[in-house]
Amino acid sequence: MPEDFRVLIVDDDFHVAKLHAAYVDSVAGFLALPPAGSAAQALQAIHSLRPDLVLLDVYLPDASGLDLLHQLDVDTIILTAAADTASLRVAFRRGALGYLLKPFTSESLSQQLRSYARYRRILTQPGAVTQETVERAKRSLMPGDVTASARPRSATEAAVLESLDPGEQYSAAEVAARVGVSRATAQRYLSSLADDGAVEIQLRYGSTGRPEHRYGVAVSR
Repeated sequence: MPEDFRVLIVDDDFHVAKLHAAYVDSVAGFLALPPAGSAAQALQAIHSLRPDLVLLDVYLPDASGLDLLHQLDVDTIILTAAADTASLRVAFRRGALGYLLKPFTSESLSQQLRSYARYRRILTQPGAVTQETVERAKRSLMPGDVTASARPRSATEAAVLESLDPGEQYSAAEVAARVGVSRATAQRYLSSLADDGAVEIQLRYGSTGRPEHRYGVAVSR
């Protein structure tokens, strides 16, 4: 199973950071790291913990999050109450992948994170980057902007998709058994279908161990 994306939340309000960490942990494939409450703590945590993604507030006690963004060499999404166009322009100019205004729901952040996961999967596919890859990566970062692709599917990929009954959720192992392929093959095709917006990924929490990834037909399909 692929490693979870490690997420650092930077927010000076402990209760807000804790709430956002719970949101992150509820999304399949993401793990919230201990939050940082200031720009200085964020820099230290990024250096020591090496997160994949930073969720960054603009209003921090020792610096502006937008100034901090300028120093970061890590994927970053802004989570803030700064609702002015100047902050938005600076955030995008300095490399933010997204901008989510507080207060927001768990589902709003979940959509942002799932979009980020699609973006990362697209950019880890083998081979040279084409302009189509660039456009897919850009579109994938827009929550709700990814629809099921009309591209031709291989026989195996089509079989994996057709093995998913609408309204039901399956593990990669269950899909593999239904299709008659290895678990690794099923996992690879399920990830590709998730990139295209045809499949959704959710978590199932058991009594022990790590939560299980479950796959189902996307509602919008």
